[in-house]
Amino acid sequence: MSDRSAGNVDERPWYRRTYRWGQTNLTELDPARYDGEWWREHWRRTRVQGLIVNAGGIVAYYPSRFPLHHRAVHLGDRDLYGEIVATAREEGLVVLARMDSNRADERFYLEHPDWFTVDSAGRPYRSGDLYISCVNSPYYEEYLPGVLREIIDRSSPEGFADNSWSGLERSRICYCGNCASKFAAATGFDLPRSHDWDTDAYRRWIAWNYARRIEIWELNNRTTKEAGGPHCLWLGMNAGSIETQSERFRDFRAICQRAEILMLDSQWRKDATGFQSNGDMGKLIHGLLGWEKLVPESMAMYDAGLPTFRLGSKPEPEARMWAVDGFAGGILPWWHHIGADHDDRRQYRTAAPLFAWHEANEQYLVDREPVASVGVVWSQENTDFYGRDTPEERTALPYRGVINALIRARVPYVPVHADAIDQAGAGLTALVLPNVAAMSDAQCAQVRRFVERGGGVVATGETSRYDEWGNPRADFGLADVFAAHATAAHHGSSGPSDPGWESWSAHTHLRLTPSRRGRNDGPRIPGEPEVTGERHAVLDGFEGTDILPFAGRLEFVSTDPDAQTLATFVSPFPIYPPETAWMRHPESEVAALVLHEPSTGGRVAYLPADVDRCFGRDNHPDHAELLANLVRWAVQEPLPLSVEGAGLLDCQLYRQRDRLVLHMVNLTSAGTWRSPIHELIRVGPFRVQLRPAEVADASVHLLVAGSDVPAAVENGVVTFEVPAVTDHEVAVVALC
Repeated sequence: MSDRSAGNVDERPWYRRTYRWGQTNLTELDPARYDGEWWREHWRRTRVQGLIVNAGGIVAYYPSRFPLHHRAVHLGDRDLYGEIVATAREEGLVVLARMDSNRADERFYLEHPDWFTVDSAGRPYRSGDLYISCVNSPYYEEYLPGVLREIIDRSSPEGFADNSWSGLERSRICYCGNCASKFAAATGFDLPRSHDWDTDAYRRWIAWNYARRIEIWELNNRTTKEAGGPHCLWLGMNAGSIETQSERFRDFRAICQRAEILMLDSQWRKDATGFQSNGDMGKLIHGLLGWEKLVPESMAMYDAGLPTFRLGSKPEPEARMWAVDGFAGGILPWWHHIGADHDDRRQYRTAAPLFAWHEANEQYLVDREPVASVGVVWSQENTDFYGRDTPEERTALPYRGVINALIRARVPYVPVHADAIDQAGAGLTALVLPNVAAMSDAQCAQVRRFVERGGGVVATGETSRYDEWGNPRADFGLADVFAAHATAAHHGSSGPSDPGWESWSAHTHLRLTPSRRGRNDGPRIPGEPEVTGERHAVLDGFEGTDILPFAGRLEFVSTDPDAQTLATFVSPFPIYPPETAWMRHPESEVAALVLHEPSTGGRVAYLPADVDRCFGRDNHPDHAELLANLVRWAVQEPLPLSVEGAGLLDCQLYRQRDRLVLHMVNLTSAGTWRSPIHELIRVGPFRVQLRPAEVADASVHLLVAGSDVPAAVENGVVTFEVPAVTDHEVAVVALC
């Protein structure tokens, strides 16, 4: 419960007990119009326990002693930051001082030009009218630590958030004297002259930049703890996608290993990713951070999509669905407004009901562990050194295709970092490796040990074809696991940005074996062979067809004698004019789906055909069904969750002491794949079955409906019905 309503003193540190946050992101006009009493009442109405308050960096909202620290235009000698902090203290709220620290105005640049980033011609990099400071300069080493100490001396905040802490992004190389000398000293190389992933200098530059951001993280935390005590934390801000983290040199795993709480800046969904991407990111971060720690997320009440309307209201259903899928992934709410006054005041109404529900049910939303049989493997190395300049097509789409297929099939899963398979794999029975092409020998060894223990694996595309630096191997690093071997040849491409992409060549198919056409109604062809043999269980649901659409990239492989090929490649043929649309080569020996059952008892499915990427791109149900079938086969045992009923749901299951907590987020909407969503479409009923380890009896309470529903227990399976879901439902299942 919140501190205000509990009546007790919570002895836990602030970063373990602050569940709901608010932020009014001040503009330079706000010192002249900030209505402190109205915002105080809004804090109360939305039940927040913590605030993020603009302090300094690009703009100071207090009278800083540093002459180059630009004060808000309308600030004068006022301390607006300090006033807001004082009011927050009266309300018993935790305060984080907000920084935005990697840019400065021309006045600052002219005083210290050597503190700022420059291109190869010595011209300063800029963002609008501001100059971008260099992470290797005294700006980060001396000036910013001084600002942190000053803010702590003035107001003793619990910690700091910092919006742009990681400096210049990967797309631009800084050639300032600080970078040149420090890079040479650390690596022995000159700064790279271009973005060439095949050169040692560029790869070392990538790794060096990652390491520098971790040094900054540690420097800032040393500074705040020395000045403000052991619980005064500098927390930066982190993005809600691996691709964005990589572009900004933020090593998610290394950061989470150092963080007590993770402040997440992920304010909107893309059409291609859906609301479910928020729940997935919550689980991914908790997998790195630990489930006992907290992940608040800055959720924009303004319209943060594309285009962005900073002062307009995000449609309430869009904001609500982003939040509730975040709850399903263990994310905590944090309302965020740009500016302290708005003409579009609808945005003030969105947070209150969400936050009130969260406060009433917070005991079920924290301190829990996911229940899942399936782990989806990922790594930032794969995004960087295999994804390179096209990570969306090479790494994001395959991952997204897998998780969307699992969500569609209502199969609970957890993201698993490739370095942590040994630890995470203890509770899992299957791993999915969606084109995890860049893998170290140690990571491959962890997958091999997982299979040797009897675990199942589903792998796709070029998984393990490269080492961690993106250097190609002579064969898959996991060739013995796949019972398939790389030939360094492929057909097709990963997408339109690939030089080999041509729209007509995307007209390819996969042929399933053995044929079923003779058992289905339809024309008969003279000389058509009789149907023999039964299909494997992974092809269930495709009884009416011998082919599946493909339109992707396929790796040419050779297979071992003990491998079983269940699908082959049908090469492209003309599609215009229609009279030419017939298969020139309807049969082939080119493997598209290979199964292998090692003597250890594990099950392995390898897809040379990148069906996962195709589903992430095209959303074709056949691709999702095949992926789900392969995962169910690899798991080898009943899944912990079954949900029957029409609709698209994101179902996530957790264990919490002597109960299970099931989130059911309704993604069924005409606007699910195109933002913003306009309305919520009610679905249901749903028949739910849970398989906890041991249970004699159970009771079920629905947190959103606010009602109990009857439950039956038979042979250790708990069965109950959820009558309807509008936006989301959370079922709390007490076990006896």
